Amino acid sequence: MKRKNFQMTEHISYYDVTRSPWAERYHRDNTPDCLQTAALENLCRVLLEPLWCACGPLTIRGAFHSQVVNEGLREVGGSLHMTGEAVDLAGDVETLRRYYRFIVSHVDYDQVFFEYRRSGEMWLHCSVRLDDRDNRHQAFPNYVL
Repeated sequence: MKRKNFQMTEHISYYDVTRSPWAERYHRDNTPDCLQTAALENLCRVLLEPLWCACGPLTIRGAFHSQVVNEGLREVGGSLHMTGEAVDLAGDVETLRRYYRFIVSHVDYDQVFFEYRRSGEMWLHCSVRLDDRDNRHQAFPNYVL
């Protein structure tokens, strides 16, 4: 399946926020609709581009999940990844801490918190609502070393 690509912001592309290794591996569609694309554009404009400009290149672990991808990944139903309003960022502990501090200080966010796998893999989950009045400003600084 050929993926379209274009710049959402100066540094973040459509491919960056819709890429799914799981969808590619199992040949599943991970194409957002118009409203989900608008939410992804907002996520890029409000959170990812300012973060990139302040901290340098980002490693996006995952952003948009279509329903079939979300189910295939066995993620929670109702995930903001499905609406295009969430992104997971990868990096070492210090990098993720720096991202966390920047987001809570400079971004109108919904949620930001650390997630982990038992294997020790860690990432930062961030969300920004398309309607900024819905942003809850929930920040959870706990992390495991």
